Amino acid sequence: MFISVGVFFALMRPLAADTFITFDVPGAVSTGPGAINPTGAITGSYSDASNLSHGFVRSPNGTITTFDPPGSVFTSPSGITSNGTVTGSYYDANFLPHGFVRAPNGIITVFDVPGDAGGTGASGINPMGTITGFYVDANFLAHGFVRAPNGVITVFDVPGDVGGTDATAINPMGSITGSYSDASFTVHGFVRAPDGSITTFDVPGALGTQALGINPTGTIMGNYLGTDFAIHGFARARDGTITTFDALPNAINPMDTITGTQFPHGFVRAPDGTLTIFEVPVPDAFFTVPTGITPNGTIAGSYFDEGFVGHGFVRIP
Repeated sequence: MFISVGVFFALMRPLAADTFITFDVPGAVSTGPGAINPTGAITGSYSDASNLSHGFVRSPNGTITTFDPPGSVFTSPSGITSNGTVTGSYYDANFLPHGFVRAPNGIITVFDVPGDAGGTGASGINPMGTITGFYVDANFLAHGFVRAPNGVITVFDVPGDVGGTDATAINPMGSITGSYSDASFTVHGFVRAPDGSITTFDVPGALGTQALGINPTGTIMGNYLGTDFAIHGFARARDGTITTFDALPNAINPMDTITGTQFPHGFVRAPDGTLTIFEVPVPDAFFTVPTGITPNGTIAGSYFDEGFVGHGFVRIP
């Protein structure tokens, strides 16, 4: 584990008030944090010498616990709640994906959506333990699902969906966001209310809109393909107002602060639109990829060294 010191702050030009901690899962060839909860616990995946992927949880004090669902050859956690419940997907020996939920005591429950023929992928979890994601049917089309804490699964599709529905995130109230594609294979965003009603949206003028995250107030963030054929970021307020910016978001917190990548740097976008660029202050950091942000603005993610090996980091404001 490495904690940054003043010389690195001077060399790499992060904000003076920030503290950076870097870490690796013991024995890992590469470490990739995927999400951070409000207490600072982090989940993600790491690869071993055989290029197999496993899950991990890093507690706020730095203790790392590794895990795999039974039968997994590739484990990919995607979300963690305040109490430490983790969800994500794993691939079996036939490389078919399945969902899993790991309780704070380490007990892992695996699940598949009924009718799943091509795999189930869990992508988001809210504080109550409700999970959302997608599953693939026998025709290789993706559909959205919601899994209640008691295990009951409800499936859904966006009206007008022809090429598939992909649910990516769920907020504390149960609102879900994601993307779907129409008959022309154009990608659009959607938000599904707790009562099941669905609203679709697009960034004005975009060639495609991909929604990635939603916070407790209903603000959605994601990417869109512009007419310049470049990918840009957007934030959509609950009232439908969309603001665009030139960076690629990965996570949003309850205050509408967004983090992500402006290659090869990380960024933080304040609610007023101010964009702050940062880099992990180590000599060989080449590419910074923030993946999660807490309510107080602590960010977790990966940085890649010059050999393109991934390492974990925490940025504390």
